[in-house]
Amino acid sequence: MSLTPQADHDTPADQGGRHGGGGSGGGRGTDGRPRKRRVLRWSATVLAVVIMGTAGAGYLYYQHLNGNLKKDDLNIGDAKDRAAETEANAAGQTPLNILLIGSDARDSKENQKLGGAKETFGGTPLADVQMLLHVSADRTNMSVVSMPRDTLVDIPKCTDPDSGDVYQARRRAMTNQSLGRGGPGCTVATWEKLTDIHIDHFMMIDFSGVVSMADAIGGVPVCVNANIHSKDSQGHGSGLKLEKGTTYVKGEQALQWLRTRYGFEDGSDLARAKAQHQYMNSMVRELRKNAKLSNPGKLRALAEAATNALTVDPGLGTVAKLYDLAGELKKVPTSRITMTTMPNRYVGSRVEPTEDATKLFRLVREDIALDGKDKKKATEEKTSTDPAAADDEIAVQVQNGTRTDVLAPAQGRATTVAGLLVDEGFTQAVADASATPTADTTLVRYPSADLEGDAQRLAKALGIPADAVERSTDVSGVTLVVGADWREGTAYKAPKQDDRTPDTAEALNASDTKACMKVDPDFTW
Repeated sequence: MSLTPQADHDTPADQGGRHGGGGSGGGRGTDGRPRKRRVLRWSATVLAVVIMGTAGAGYLYYQHLNGNLKKDDLNIGDAKDRAAETEANAAGQTPLNILLIGSDARDSKENQKLGGAKETFGGTPLADVQMLLHVSADRTNMSVVSMPRDTLVDIPKCTDPDSGDVYQARRRAMTNQSLGRGGPGCTVATWEKLTDIHIDHFMMIDFSGVVSMADAIGGVPVCVNANIHSKDSQGHGSGLKLEKGTTYVKGEQALQWLRTRYGFEDGSDLARAKAQHQYMNSMVRELRKNAKLSNPGKLRALAEAATNALTVDPGLGTVAKLYDLAGELKKVPTSRITMTTMPNRYVGSRVEPTEDATKLFRLVREDIALDGKDKKKATEEKTSTDPAAADDEIAVQVQNGTRTDVLAPAQGRATTVAGLLVDEGFTQAVADASATPTADTTLVRYPSADLEGDAQRLAKALGIPADAVERSTDVSGVTLVVGADWREGTAYKAPKQDDRTPDTAEALNASDTKACMKVDPDFTW
């Protein structure tokens, strides 16, 4: 059995399931059918080290640490699929979005030993861990969104920056395949296309990097509500063996905790994500409590392990830049760090984002804290520096975006609304039947700055909120997308904005010291 780089770039590298059942090996069986890959959620270690910020600044500036860092391009997707850069708030502050990636590469003897699945040595790597870390513009809070590895997404066209190989866009492919299509920059491009969130940086780590960093940290407390041994009669499981209660894990035992699926709750990747979040939160608390200048040896080991373990984008390509980033992250109180999993639903053995996921992405995009503790922000009405034309001089295309997952488009809606606009004085409004987008809420889009004032004028005339006016290269002029919230009636009523984090995101606060994983009775001893 083998998993080798694919000659056909559009051939999936792995079709393993994730939520339950199945084997734990990687690659494909001798009958050609895919087998489920063992997965390690090692990004937890990277995240926690970055969050805590290092107190040993002196050690980080040794030049040889710069040489440890590996670098790769940030975004290798087409420009049309990229999210616009995040605008600064009234105080001139901008949020930080960092994608944390865990590679399952078996590209060394150590990684092969730790990852198992001997037949996959040298195969196409998969991004089996993907977590978006969002730090608020004012640095008062931090949100983390994990995406299940087998989420079905549209992967954009990507170009390998080293070889020049072009990987054509793919629809409804597993998100973890993005890494093998030119590198981490394609995983970044995939996230931006899905979420419309601009990503500033990425950090990637592999199996051996997790173990070295876990050893350097020296132990993290984790909790189980019963004795656990993650191993069944067929050999499935991580091998984790712990007694009921709290145990400090490090090194390979930490690795086992992070990759355990068999034995936690229902044996799914969602349960494993909970365990990873518990580990990450515990590590944050532990590091912030114990990282002192009085222990320079430990800090040196941690700096060495971190720089050897990481692949980063050029914007984080020196220890000085990493140190600056750590300083920003360190400003966030532990009590304002929230871990979540992207809400999803099953599609066969895979999953796809739900409406709640769309809402979660919006909250991150709009810099709204997931812990619900944001002070109420005054709505700022943007005014374009380009004045609007007279209503009867504004050309408006009206598109019917009323289709939903369960409802067909409201027939003739674009024509009806275009007629309403004409009656209101927008005499150049016409229905555009050539495009049928899907929009949960009604939007006004415009392609360039010289039409921003016209778009804002149209929105104001209809009572559409200012934050529903957006610049988009998908339109050629001022465009009104009639959303699912305006399927009937002659007057638009903006829906009340719900900024609460969906329950389906399984939010866990980093200050929660009582989190404890439930053990499957079939895996206790």
